[in-house]
Amino acid sequence: MSLLNIRENYNFIEAVINSFGSGCGFALALIIFSAIREKMQLNDVPKAFEGTALALVTVGLLSMAFMGFQV
Repeated sequence: MSLLNIRENYNFIEAVINSFGSGCGFALALIIFSAIREKMQLNDVPKAFEGTALALVTVGLLSMAFMGFQV
């Protein structure tokens, strides 16, 4: 975060707000990912997608969804 704040020439208040927002976004992504994983544990998942494979597919779909928020 500090390198992004320096590159964008943010003052102290802007840097604090930017860092707080980034932390909130990361926490939101973790909460969404854990909720999806909990739902997947309740469903029947094909053998090929159990474990890490399902996690990678889920992360890929989440990353495409979050790309819609880019400016």
